Amino acid sequence: MAFTMHAHSGQFCPGHAVDQLEDIILHAISLGYKTIGLTEHMPRYEEQDLYPEELSDPQASLQALPPRHEAYILEARRLQKKYSPQIHIIIAFEAEFIRPSYAPLVQALFDASPHVDYFIGSVHHVHSIPIDYDKATYAAAVTAAGGSEERLYEDYYDLQYDMLRALKPRIVGHFDLIRLMSEEPGRDVRQWKGVWEKIRRNLEYAEKIGAWLECNSAALRKGLDEPYPGRIISEEWLKLGGKFTMSDDSHGIAQVATNYSRALTFLESLGVKHVWTFERRNHPQAGETTKAELIEMGVPLSEFRRNFS
Repeated sequence: MAFTMHAHSGQFCPGHAVDQLEDIILHAISLGYKTIGLTEHMPRYEEQDLYPEELSDPQASLQALPPRHEAYILEARRLQKKYSPQIHIIIAFEAEFIRPSYAPLVQALFDASPHVDYFIGSVHHVHSIPIDYDKATYAAAVTAAGGSEERLYEDYYDLQYDMLRALKPRIVGHFDLIRLMSEEPGRDVRQWKGVWEKIRRNLEYAEKIGAWLECNSAALRKGLDEPYPGRIISEEWLKLGGKFTMSDDSHGIAQVATNYSRALTFLESLGVKHVWTFERRNHPQAGETTKAELIEMGVPLSEFRRNFS
C-alpha cells in the first residue's frame, strides 16, 4: 500500500509547483497509491513573507492567497468524493510557521473547515527569511543569525520548538530542512552541542505529543544523500519510539513517488518495519459538517516496497 502525506499542485501552488490537482491524483492512482494527503501551502498574510516572483504587485499577491486556499479546499473535497473508489484522499494543508504570530492563523484556518483533516507543521523561514529558496536568501538568513551557520541552526530549531508547542501538529514536515542550503548538508550535527541539544529537545517533545516525522524523499531529488531527516536524527527519533510517515513532497506529476525506492532502503537500513498513515472513518461521507475521525494505520515497509522494487 503506497501513499504520500505531503503533496502540492501547480493549480494551487503556482510558482513552486506544476500540473492540475486532478491530474496529479490520477497519476498517483496509476502508480498504485492507495492514500494521498493533499497539503497545499497555507496563505501568507504579510508583504515581507512574499517570494520574489510575487513582488511585482504585492497587494494583489496577498489578496489572491486566501481565496486560492478556499478554492483548493472545495476542489479537494470534490476530488475526494469522485475518486473514493480508487484512492483514499485526505485533505490537509502545509502550515507556515514564519514567526510565532502565525500560530493563531494556522489554528483558525484548520478550525474553519470541516473538510480539513490535518496540517503539516513546517518551518521554511528563520528571522522571516526563507532558508530553502536559494543560496542568496540562505546567506541572508545566516547573516541575520549573526553570521554563523551554527547559530542559524540553533535559531531554526528554536522556532521549530515554538511551532511544536503552539500547534501540536500530527505530522512534522521535513524536520531538518535547514541543512538543504548548508555549506555542509551532511555534517554530523552532534559536533554542535547546542544544536544537538535543541534537536533532541524537539524530538522528545514531538514524541510526547504523538506527532509523526515524515521520511521526506524530496531531499534526495534536491541532491542530498539522505531523506529528511538524515540518519543521525532518524536514529535518535527511533530510540525515542517515534513513528515515521512517508512523503514525496511532490510539486507536480513528475515528482510523485520520486526516489521512494531509495527512501525505503534508507528506512530499512534503520530497522524500520512500518510507516504510518491515516484512514478517515466513514470515508468519504465524513467531513461534511464536522471533521472526520482519523484512524492511525501502520503499513509494513515490505508491503509498501512492492510498488517500488
